[in-house]
Amino acid sequence: MIAAMEKDREEAPPPDGAPQEIDHEFSILIRCQSEADQVAILRELGKHDIETKAICAGFPKVEPKAPTEAPKVEAIGKVITRTVAIERTPRVQQLEGIFDVPPSKRQEREWRIDFVLDRPWSIGLIVGPSGSGKTTLARELFEKELVSGWSWPESKSLIDGFPEAMSIHDITGLLSSVGFSSPPGWLKPFHVLSNGEQFRVTLARTLAEAPELAVVDEFTSVVDRTVAQIGSAALAKTVRASQRRFVAVSCHYDIEDWLQPDWKYDTSSGQFLWRSLRRRPEIELHIRRVSTAHWPIFKNHHYLDGGLNRTAKCFIAEVKGRPAAFASVIHNPFKGSGWWREHRTVCLPDFQGVGIGNILSEYVAGLMVATGKRYRSTTTHPSMIRHRNKSPLWAMIRKPEIGGNSIPRGDYRSSGKDWDRPTAGFQYLGPPNYEDAEIFGII
Repeated sequence: MIAAMEKDREEAPPPDGAPQEIDHEFSILIRCQSEADQVAILRELGKHDIETKAICAGFPKVEPKAPTEAPKVEAIGKVITRTVAIERTPRVQQLEGIFDVPPSKRQEREWRIDFVLDRPWSIGLIVGPSGSGKTTLARELFEKELVSGWSWPESKSLIDGFPEAMSIHDITGLLSSVGFSSPPGWLKPFHVLSNGEQFRVTLARTLAEAPELAVVDEFTSVVDRTVAQIGSAALAKTVRASQRRFVAVSCHYDIEDWLQPDWKYDTSSGQFLWRSLRRRPEIELHIRRVSTAHWPIFKNHHYLDGGLNRTAKCFIAEVKGRPAAFASVIHNPFKGSGWWREHRTVCLPDFQGVGIGNILSEYVAGLMVATGKRYRSTTTHPSMIRHRNKSPLWAMIRKPEIGGNSIPRGDYRSSGKDWDRPTAGFQYLGPPNYEDAEIFGII
């Protein structure tokens, strides 16, 4: 269906009383039967330098993937030998003399392994210090599945680096699931991202390119340890939920409790162990009320814009003293005493993927309903919509749609800017937190 709309811009009349000139703007809305049709139309219009904007209304269900049989690997008493030639140049001979190294034209190293995968599994870990043979072992056992990196478009957004057959919903869903839930970040080329962001994006690309089994070398080697631990937890949740299989190859032992592998091979001891799943280490959040002056730390990561209402009540969550998430709320003075509305909720990329943003959002909601008023939220973020639609703490009072005509704007919507993007409305049903609301000065 094609609809045309003409809009007149109102301007002050010229002082000499001359007839006012009216500029005309013309737009069309094209409803497509599929994402493939939408992509084809956008490409064609782009060839003619026509300004376009794509609208994706509704969010498809995530279909569960049928489990597949885990690959069986057996290497009992296997011997791996690697030999490297040495050219005995004058400097090599000098080094031999200084350190009394026996002269040799080659070096040889040998590993003996006992390695059997004969049970169902989802996540594996090959761990050991540098030089202990981790990569050698991984290449020997999983040569075709071993991933060290991907090539990315130099100037295009990182989402254009994913397989052509993937839908935009699948791409953004996968990025969100590994803890990179930042639409502004998705628009950037890969090479401008931070190390932590590149780490998450590479994981998403790996799961997209190798959906059955992916083996990643140097896992978490380029990120700080807090990011590594939280990123490992986010990845583990995604792998298990999507019925994939993943093997991490790393020199860092601190990720084990966060990754929760089903099996582990330690190359320093040559020991193979099946692990039983244990409770992931707790992430301790310190939540405090702050002024709007803290917003600049988070504003560039918000999926809409960087504006913040100066009357907003603001809160941040910190992990080990580092800012991790921000939430703010404003009052909507409608009918009687009015109600509270979620204004901005942002989790920094380094801390995404383990639910910190949702925890902070629901904590703040509990504070505000302690005042006796309702707490509502409008969001267009797919992952937040999915979370709240499943959570008993929220009730969806408007399904994802464009324009929000199902509920009168004055009773729910605070802005007329949502005509061109799908939003969903929720009301918080969780219990009020009277004790903390009093501590924060809310009541």
